[in-house]
Amino acid sequence: MQYVLFGPLVWKVVQEWREQGGLPLGSWWLHLLVLFAVRGLTYQFWFTYGNMLFFTRRRRVVADGVDFRQIDAEWDWDNFLLLQTLIGATVVNSPLLPGLRQLCLWDPRGWAVALLLHVGFSEPVFYLAHRALHRTPLFARYHAAHHASGVTQPLTAGFGTPLESLLLTLAMGAPLAGAFLVGHGSLALVYGHAFVFDYLRAMGYSNVEIVSPRVFDAFPPLRYILYTPSYLSLHHRERRGNFCLFMPALDAAFGTLDGRAWALQRAAYDGTAGGGALGTPEFVLLAHVVDIMSSMHVPFVLRSLSSAPFANHFILLPFWPVAFGFMLLMWCCSKTFVVSFYYLRGHLHQTWSVPRYGFQYFLPAAKKGINHQIELAILRADRMGVKVLSLAALNKVSSPACFYC
Repeated sequence: MQYVLFGPLVWKVVQEWREQGGLPLGSWWLHLLVLFAVRGLTYQFWFTYGNMLFFTRRRRVVADGVDFRQIDAEWDWDNFLLLQTLIGATVVNSPLLPGLRQLCLWDPRGWAVALLLHVGFSEPVFYLAHRALHRTPLFARYHAAHHASGVTQPLTAGFGTPLESLLLTLAMGAPLAGAFLVGHGSLALVYGHAFVFDYLRAMGYSNVEIVSPRVFDAFPPLRYILYTPSYLSLHHRERRGNFCLFMPALDAAFGTLDGRAWALQRAAYDGTAGGGALGTPEFVLLAHVVDIMSSMHVPFVLRSLSSAPFANHFILLPFWPVAFGFMLLMWCCSKTFVVSFYYLRGHLHQTWSVPRYGFQYFLPAAKKGINHQIELAILRADRMGVKVLSLAALNKVSSPACFYC
């Protein structure tokens, strides 16, 4: 419902479209809307990757899963993107930055100005403000809700109070404003800076290590230039250090650097003790996909859909051909994969999915391949040391290998 606030921007684009007789590619209103979509997709793609357990289960920083309380709290995580877009529209419509009137596509000098302002202004301001937010009484009033999320997710990066959103707006917007004030701003800088900023934020909150510790071993100064998901995770859980935006050098300079981040990063990346890698489950439910619409409710697609698995939405219909394509791809070259997990009284439970859809179980030509997939999954579970494996739905009647259970 909050997207109604974009009504004036959409109307501006429609007006310029009618006046110019075509898509107004030089319109800042159009670029603000496109930028909002690109930024939202950046966080969504990182969320999707972080929850693809068949890729990331061995490189997780924190082993715990996300509960519904956190999902409910972070439901409107993109409010900060709406706020920043509306602030951008206000700046565009004001005489504050005359350089915005002349739309330049590329100016390398602007990138240099933005980099200097980010290192010299955004990083120190964010560090000092973030550290202040962890003091009484500011923490309880303005920052505790953000830390209430038990497990960091890319969407957690956008969850916070309006004060935190304004702080992020200042940190991200100052380099852009400086570049335009000196006359070297460009459209490429706006898109590039916003993308890199959001990419690094989403990466830090992803709870998955992607940068090998060997890179830091080969070039040690990089540890103080670029933070890692392990670095941020320690701050989010313990709240006593690692306050930087992206550059741990500020924590090192002010004595708030938690050196355990390097060991945690290595353990998470290598999947060894001390990290959050998912170990051998004690119970496995071997399921299958029901139909194409239900396949879009898996946890790594959209959180709002996976939290309501039995509800279909009209918004999914345009994506049906994409889901159909993935069904064909899984039919050709996929194997059983981990879909979700949870801990019950300290015991790890996982749901695995046979890469087949409900209607395929009734195709005589597909029965042999389905039985082979089920048999391989059972043998794999046996090798891993799974104590209980349960076959769900059509898997029970399809496979002659049920005696393994």
